[in-house]
Amino acid sequence: MDGTAIILTNGLLTESAAKTAHGLIRGTLRYRILAVVDEAHAGMDAGVVLDGQNRRIPIMATVTEAIKKVAEPINYCLVGIAPKGGKLPGEMKSQIRECICNQIHIVSGLHDFISDMPEMLNLANQYKVSITDIRKPKKREELHFWSGKIYNIRALTIAVLGTDTCLGKRTTARFLTDACTVAGIRTGMISTGQTGWMQDGQYGFVLDTTINDFVSGELEHAIFTCDQETKPDLIVVEGQSGLRNPTGPCGSEFLLSGNIRHVILQHAPKRKWYGENQQWGEIPTLASELALIRMYGARVEAVTLNTQGCTPLESGQFRSSYEKDLNIPVVLPLEEGVDRLVNLMKKLMEIQKQTIVNPGPGD
Repeated sequence: MDGTAIILTNGLLTESAAKTAHGLIRGTLRYRILAVVDEAHAGMDAGVVLDGQNRRIPIMATVTEAIKKVAEPINYCLVGIAPKGGKLPGEMKSQIRECICNQIHIVSGLHDFISDMPEMLNLANQYKVSITDIRKPKKREELHFWSGKIYNIRALTIAVLGTDTCLGKRTTARFLTDACTVAGIRTGMISTGQTGWMQDGQYGFVLDTTINDFVSGELEHAIFTCDQETKPDLIVVEGQSGLRNPTGPCGSEFLLSGNIRHVILQHAPKRKWYGENQQWGEIPTLASELALIRMYGARVEAVTLNTQGCTPLESGQFRSSYEKDLNIPVVLPLEEGVDRLVNLMKKLMEIQKQTIVNPGPGD
């Protein structure tokens, strides 16, 4: 663990723009979260605001209040928002300056690099603190081309993909990783975004800032390294965006370059348009998405639902309807956990083991 931290959310805690904060509140191995700074929800518990679960993470109105009231020294300030465009809101700059002046290190996943802002960099040098911009691209000599070594992976690999962006793919991947670990399955997770890096990030890369020529190689390298170093039974890969989302079509890299043949598909039944914007087009049916994934040589083994906007009754109805139509498990991760998926992983691992022990013609 790197140390203690507070999270800045700029009053957006309950909105999808604060998805980085949402992931960190639900769990991180890299930091111990002491407080969230969000004036709009000050005085409440961050877990209760997020999903009704008390996580003993107080929400403070200001950085000053957090510094005064938390019982331990704060090591890090985490920028907990990921707004469209990835720009740092002007009103957050004063909060970051205050953190730097109190010798608190800064970690940001925005496209707007704080370490490139002369005022912030000079202040950080003055107070001897670090600024970590997770999305800063690696140097070319640190990147990997795809080589084919992915075909030597022995662990079962499964990708959590989605029918759109901002659906909770990372959360489901994290829940599944944790649940399988508790069940005695040696499980590794490949993170592919800034929040995954903040949560753990031992294996993975930030896909949306990786030079396109190296995306396939970086994915392969992350999966291969995890397989070689930890000898897992299962590797869970966090997906990004959606196969047909026009703002950032993504998914084929996981299936092809990652040689992934098993998928858990995250879907929001109440969301009709990509990015909830009618101009971007209508999200196809689940059956259509399953068929598309089959064309890549992979199979959707289960569907997980983001029930935003659904009543409890509607959530249950959607699950029952999808299970009947698709004939695969449908799970509500936030409401019920992912235990049903753990049993599914065990079944898939046993099938793979038998395939390896008794290879077919041409293998």
